[in-house]
Amino acid sequence: MAQPDPAPIPKTRQLGGKALAAIYLAVALLPLALALGRQVVPLDPWERLGAGVGLVALTAMAVQFVTSGRFGIVSGRLGIDQIMGFHKIAAWWVLLGLLLHPLFYVLPTWADDPARGLLRLHAYVTLPHYRSGVVSLAALALLVLTSSLRERLPLTYEMWRASHVVLAITAAATGLHHAVTVGRFSALGAVHAWWWAVAGALALVMATLYGWRWLALHRYPWRLHAVEKRADRIWELDIQPAQGTPDLRFDAGQFVWMTVGAKRFPLFDHPFSIASAPAQPGLSLIIKEAGDFTGQIGTLAPGTPVGIDGPYGEFSLDNHPACAVVLVAGGAGIGPIMGLLRELVLRKDKRPIRLAYAVGQKDNFACLDEIEQAQSVLDLQIMLLCEQDDDGFDGEIGHLDHKRLAQVTEGLDKSRTVAMMCGPGPMLVAVSDMLLDIGLDMTRIVYERFDYASGATSRQDRKRMAQLLSVGAGLVAGIGVFMAVALL
Repeated sequence: MAQPDPAPIPKTRQLGGKALAAIYLAVALLPLALALGRQVVPLDPWERLGAGVGLVALTAMAVQFVTSGRFGIVSGRLGIDQIMGFHKIAAWWVLLGLLLHPLFYVLPTWADDPARGLLRLHAYVTLPHYRSGVVSLAALALLVLTSSLRERLPLTYEMWRASHVVLAITAAATGLHHAVTVGRFSALGAVHAWWWAVAGALALVMATLYGWRWLALHRYPWRLHAVEKRADRIWELDIQPAQGTPDLRFDAGQFVWMTVGAKRFPLFDHPFSIASAPAQPGLSLIIKEAGDFTGQIGTLAPGTPVGIDGPYGEFSLDNHPACAVVLVAGGAGIGPIMGLLRELVLRKDKRPIRLAYAVGQKDNFACLDEIEQAQSVLDLQIMLLCEQDDDGFDGEIGHLDHKRLAQVTEGLDKSRTVAMMCGPGPMLVAVSDMLLDIGLDMTRIVYERFDYASGATSRQDRKRMAQLLSVGAGLVAGIGVFMAVALL
């Protein structure tokens, strides 16, 4: 008789995706509901549409400050892929809405007389009365474009982060000023009060992100205990809490934001998956040299102060109960996979565990001795893959293709198996789709990627995108109701 899936460990109550989507729509559409009770000079339908789009887009811009994965109630039940995916696509519809906002106002005039329509648009752009709105739109456009082109810009990650924060604050502050000084629905009454409430909420968010968290990083410091080389350009950091700093409660596979030395400020933090099990002392992070910050990771001296903010993410076996586990690691993605494997070893887990670990060349393999030793405790089968046929390597040569993946999952009940994956984006896209073909349910394929530059998408990515776009469709429907009520 098949054994039931293990029950997840109880967690603090957090909001799921559907609840978050409903709350997002309710907040973004609230100013429209407030505007329905506001008496203004009758507007042309296109002008009313422009007003409605502006009210919703400005509110959605403000919500962007809390959809970055740094608040537990938002990110607790969603992975960083889902949180950042929503954050990015929502930025585009906010930009589109604020671009259309003045154009809809101009459209009736342009339809009657194109020359007068262009003059009206020119006035919106040049008159001092509308300047804060122009600044807001320009800052938002620059923010969205530089975020999309970040990999191609000659900026360090920290410089880009700083510019992102400055542009976001500028866009929000000037947008709110524009609303309360120019907006027909916002000049007085409930909508006016709403914008002041939004401004207060944004001030509180920024104070939490860059004030309270800065204080926590210094009040509860950690120390680098040791740095050990695990593979070519891959290091494992042993980080321990300083005296008076409480232990961090986390699930194996989650991630933290880390800062080091004098740069213990949230603007300079970087996300890294936890490679240790909760029962082990302190934290372990497996990091590959791959950028401005990580390029110096192997030179950090023991005793260096470290700031830790977290944990975050839902990449945890406790969140995905199953009767068999498939672990897939690509390159530096071995970090959270080692965290899961170490937790399974400490638990002496009896389930079938299968591990596929792929790298570019033999010197990139990390923790192989520890992985092999885990076979003495677990029902663990291992497949090692290397793209290059290096001397002395007796594993599989090439990529993790359909045939090899079928071999890894052979004998497992696909309906009761969970696959946990971390690695480069293209690899995760390919393996995710192959696991679906093999018979795993999409809800049991969990991945955490650290490479968004490829642009590749899996079937799971496309399903998530459709869900995200459905939220945008909800905003459009709400604006449509706002228009319909006025026409009744």
